[in-house]
Amino acid sequence: MDPVTTTTASLEVSGLAFAYPDGHQALFGVDFSIGRGERVALLGPNGAGKTTLVLHLNGILGGGAGTVTVAGLPVDKRHMATVRQKVGIVFQDPDDQLFMPTVREDVAFGPAAAGIRGAALAERVRQALDRVGMGHFADRPPHHLSFGQRRRVAVATVLAMEPEILVLDEPSSNLDPASRRELADILRSLDVTVLMVTHDLPYALELCPRALVLSDGVIAADGPTADLLSDEELMRAHRLELPFGFDPRSVARLPQG
Repeated sequence: MDPVTTTTASLEVSGLAFAYPDGHQALFGVDFSIGRGERVALLGPNGAGKTTLVLHLNGILGGGAGTVTVAGLPVDKRHMATVRQKVGIVFQDPDDQLFMPTVREDVAFGPAAAGIRGAALAERVRQALDRVGMGHFADRPPHHLSFGQRRRVAVATVLAMEPEILVLDEPSSNLDPASRRELADILRSLDVTVLMVTHDLPYALELCPRALVLSDGVIAADGPTADLLSDEELMRAHRLELPFGFDPRSVARLPQG
């Protein structure tokens, strides 16, 4: 049975429409479902509504039409605390998430605020840092780390909350090739649902078997990432540009583990 159509869906968005107070309509009725454990890329040109959509997933934005459901729970006031634990957002700039004197304190901040203490908190922090390969940096000040290391710590701060869904905003931006590769290896190893918002189409192809194209506030396409990136008419219609010389059809289909 298709996991997307069962009760195990991590994320269901139905008829989501939203206008900002100034009247700008950003979403016009967005529908999609993501099964537990899927890795899905969210693609689209600037201004398509991607950020607006992401901010609905944990209730930062609301009040429009339609519904968002996370692990079977509607995103509303009654369930907000649980939803925000289940949906972890890693922002494009890690400095938006790192503000404590040490890496350890940054990673501990969320679980501590949720009431976890003592040995249980220390274990959460240790596991989260180990999952991103940053265990040896626990006592370092975040501002002494490289940009790529800070991004990995930002991922750890979210993983420490044990989310069901990890949402990443432009995860490969400003990374050197080695850091890009290290982050890809980490993301492949995680046992969570991943929604990756990115303009880096080769990275989307490498990491996400499925992609959604959001354009003008609606889902314009939903399918295997390789198929969408190979559709020249679709790409042109929605202002998606592959790097010069990159042919998605020539990339070997690697096991999606």
